[in-house]
Amino acid sequence: MRGDGNGWFRDLEGIPHWGRYGAAGLLLRAPLDESSRTAVLLQRRARGRRDTRGTWTIPGGARDSHESAVEAAVREAWEETRISPRQIMIRAERITTTALGGWTYTTVVADAPIPLPTVADHESDALRWIPEPEVTDLPLHPDFRAAWPRLRAEPLYLADSDTLCKITNPREITRVLPRTVDLTAQGFAWIYRSGEPTSRTARLTEGPIPFYQRPTEDLLLRPNQLFDRL
Repeated sequence: MRGDGNGWFRDLEGIPHWGRYGAAGLLLRAPLDESSRTAVLLQRRARGRRDTRGTWTIPGGARDSHESAVEAAVREAWEETRISPRQIMIRAERITTTALGGWTYTTVVADAPIPLPTVADHESDALRWIPEPEVTDLPLHPDFRAAWPRLRAEPLYLADSDTLCKITNPREITRVLPRTVDLTAQGFAWIYRSGEPTSRTARLTEGPIPFYQRPTEDLLLRPNQLFDRL
């Protein structure tokens, strides 16, 4: 039933969490230019617990009983920002907050082609696209602050190579990049397509990939991490 998730869940320590069936939010990332610079859409909360009002976090809210985390995050983002699901591409989801008693908050990671215009509703004091390096300069919601190190994306330049040309047409690279790539336990990467490498580079390979990849070496990616159809 629509809206049946609205309400407070009290965990075993008596702490209230919004969402009877848990909650979800949308971390939306967009390129600021053709290089490695990105921004994420944040919301300054106008409602919620007194101690978290006025803090910055991602658009989100309670999950209804019939919804997946992705469905709830996309719906809440539409309600609070008026960004259409047709304008974004879902990349991953993470349970970023848990509470004693089973309550969870799931962060759904998605990309937008540009910093999209927004329209705030009563849940927000403000909506703003924040450059990723500046996120921690804001007074963040405590749960989002704790989760942010696992959600921020490391900018990586996709290096040209003979292997890349053998795997796919270079035009396909232009079509799918830039984008967020899910590195599972290693977090996220932002793969950009032009300009000079500013830090670590990434390479596509069809060969074996070690379980642990050293930060000082090129990051090896499988083609299906960039090309969803493969």
